[in-house]
This record gives sequence, structure tokens and C-alpha cells, in this order.
Amino acid sequence: MAPTLNVIFCGTPQFAVPILNKLVADGFHIQLVVTQPDRPKGRGLELVSSPVKQRALELGLPITQPERIKNNEEFRNQLSDSKPDAIVVVGYGRIVPQWMLNLPPLGNVNLHASLLPKYRGAAPIQWAIALGETVTGVTTMKLDAGLDTGDILLQREVSIAADETSETLAPRLAATGADLAVETLRGLQSGTIRPRPQDNFQATLAPILKKEDGLIDFTRSAAEILNRLRGFQPWPGAYTRFRGKNFQIWKAEKVDRSLAPAELQVEHDRLLVGCGLNTGIEMLEVQVEGKKRTSAAEFIRGYRPRSAEKLGS
Repeated sequence: MAPTLNVIFCGTPQFAVPILNKLVADGFHIQLVVTQPDRPKGRGLELVSSPVKQRALELGLPITQPERIKNNEEFRNQLSDSKPDAIVVVGYGRIVPQWMLNLPPLGNVNLHASLLPKYRGAAPIQWAIALGETVTGVTTMKLDAGLDTGDILLQREVSIAADETSETLAPRLAATGADLAVETLRGLQSGTIRPRPQDNFQATLAPILKKEDGLIDFTRSAAEILNRLRGFQPWPGAYTRFRGKNFQIWKAEKVDRSLAPAELQVEHDRLLVGCGLNTGIEMLEVQVEGKKRTSAAEFIRGYRPRSAEKLGS
């Protein structure tokens, strides 16, 4: 049986938690968990620990939360003294400096939630759905100084269901990624993995989401709008304006209607809106600024929207 590897785990979001769980369950020696500092959250601005920190505390693992890492001598000495065989990085949220890349003999292994070189960047799950992909996956790679440009170690495909949202896809990718992380570390340990360079000409980007990404452009087709609605859950969502107020569309489906873009059609308790290319969607769950999320039927009873009225103003 292969000897236990000494691993430093760097991660912050919920997506990274299943990977940490799997490494512990499979007998890797987690010498240190590195995660982002506690951040103020909510109306009371109380400090909240990252999901990875919360899980590491439950597991009784040592934790460090440096505010900066590049020129942090104390942190550098802490990692050097640990003499890790590998560093595993999953959504940590900091650029890994060169001294850290050079530290462990097996390198810094990053788990990325796409089939690289597709969807390099901070939001690969969201953009894969928003751009209509039917297949995505997870990739382990050797981190280098670039943005998700390191050599590919292993990959595994995951299908995207027609009604999938980023909230439902992320846990499935994390579960697959956990198995892949273990397989990768064992393969590096045994020398059976042959890293392969990425084809930079095939690269696409998945930049961090901005609020304006959720603004609905009704000149897009119904399919494009629904893809973006699914991908951008829970934030920034899919929103427009209705009678001067922010209007969020939470759930919708395509309908066989030809309406002018952004034009409403009210059919009893059904609420339709026109999209580009002579397509339309039926809004099923909506939310007006300052109000609760509600069904389209309840919205119609409360606001009495009129057919031919337009969204977006």
C-alpha cells in the first residue's frame, strides 16, 4: 500500500468542502487548511467563517487564514516547515505565488470546474450553463503562474441536464471532483500521470459575474435567456424592470409564441413575454423589488399587468 501523502489544502467555498472530506476519508494527512479570513456578512456585519473553515473545525484540522500570502514570511515559513508532498487548491481565492508553486515535490494541484481549456476563470459552472453547454466536467491541473493555464493532469465529463441550474450542478461537479482529486494525487505519487499542456487556442473565459450580467436582453432568443437564467442562480439572477421597479424572473419556460421583444401577453393566470428571433417565454415565478417571490398567477392578481405592456422600463 502506498505511503500516506502529506497535503496542504487551500480552499474557501462550499464547492471545496466535498474535496476536503474525501481527502480526509481516504487517509491523506492534511497538515494544514488554508482558507480566507472571516468576513463580515448580513445586516449585522457579523464575522462569518468560510465553509471550508467550518468543516475543518469539525474535522479537527489545523487552520490558517492569512490576509495576504505573496510576501508573508510567517505564512511562507509555516508552509515550508510542514514539508508537504502536495498542495491541493480548490477555489481558494488568491493567486498562488511562485515560492508556493515551487514548494512541494508533487506540485500544486488545482481542481477546476470545467473541461479546460474551456471556461478558464472564476465562474466556469455559471458560464457553461449560461452559454448552453450540455456537457461540462472537472479538471485537475498543475498550477502555474497563469490563470488556469497549467498542464492538465486528469479530466472527467459531467452532463448538464436541460433544467440544471448552477446551484444543482455545482454539488455534482464537486462530488466528481473529489474522486478525481484522490485519483490525481495517487497517480502523481505512483508516477502514472503524464501532464499534458493546454491548447491555448481552444481557451474560453468564464469571468467573475457582475450584477449587470443578470440584466435580461429581450432581443436574445428565449433559449439564450433561459440558459442565462439557469446559469446565473442564485446571483445575479435574471432581472429587468417593471413599472420602474426591479423585476426578477426566477423560473420560466419556453413557449410557442411570437411576440415583440419585451412585450407582455397576459392569458388568464399565465404571464408571457416576447424574446428575440420570434420566440417567447412563460414566466412562472417572479419577484418585484421589495416584495416576496411569487407565482405568476399571484403577480397578475396583485399588479394587473396588461397585454402589450413592456418590460425593461
